[in-house]
Amino acid sequence: MRKIEFFKMNGSGNDFILIDNREHVVENIGLKTEEFVKRICKRGLSIGADGVILIENTDEPDCDFAWQFYNNDGSIASMCGNGSRCAVRFAYLKGIISDTKTTFLTGAGKIYGEIVGINTVKVQLTKPTDYKTVELDNQTMYFINTGVPHLVIFVDDIEAVDVEKLGAKYRYHEIFAPAGTNVNFVKVLDDNTIAIRTYERGVEAETLACGTGATASSLISGLTNKAISPVEVRTRSGKILKVYFQIKDNKSSEPIDMVFLEGDSMLSFVGTMIDEAWDY
Repeated sequence: MRKIEFFKMNGSGNDFILIDNREHVVENIGLKTEEFVKRICKRGLSIGADGVILIENTDEPDCDFAWQFYNNDGSIASMCGNGSRCAVRFAYLKGIISDTKTTFLTGAGKIYGEIVGINTVKVQLTKPTDYKTVELDNQTMYFINTGVPHLVIFVDDIEAVDVEKLGAKYRYHEIFAPAGTNVNFVKVLDDNTIAIRTYERGVEAETLACGTGATASSLISGLTNKAISPVEVRTRSGKILKVYFQIKDNKSSEPIDMVFLEGDSMLSFVGTMIDEAWDY
């Protein structure tokens, strides 16, 4: 019987399976990692999660560890805001880092993280890129890459939005091919508060929270003069994420000088999966 220890964590309702893979425990089971991820993320048949985070060694200077982030369909994503906070706390709880401050390597670059409360983590994200307006269906929408691509759509009634239908429509729209995009529907509540619903690429459904989506939506709200930093983001889970940013030039494709994401990083349980978790 093969065994793998894991932590089940969530950031504002966005849930993940985290594994210490510095000794290549996942590769050693003899199954392609993408298939392993798809199987253990399947709710009802296995553990279930929005994604899997593998913590690995790195030779990159100034980095304590690296990660591989997988969506629950087995695809790799370069960045995940909620997942990055969980990765920082996981590394601390496992003794991979001894300090509450760390820098680690992702597909989007180096990420700085700091544990600022018992279960609260603040991360400095990589500088967003590719900011632009998009005209679709006679409506002005906004695109920005916050480590992964995001489309932001402002709405008057966030509860009335058909997130599954419209999210899938724009996620696969030809102008975002071949990679596609995440899709965020945003309601501005006041100068410092927005509500958000996100259709996540790779999950192919609405999730309870999306860290990079909350960041993208906050930045777009700032760049279009609808909100000012810091922005509190009300996610579908009811949890609040906070986004801090500095705008250097809202006419540039890279208009943000610095961005931080802060929110909870909750440990649900620690467990040991056996081969029946992925061999079914």
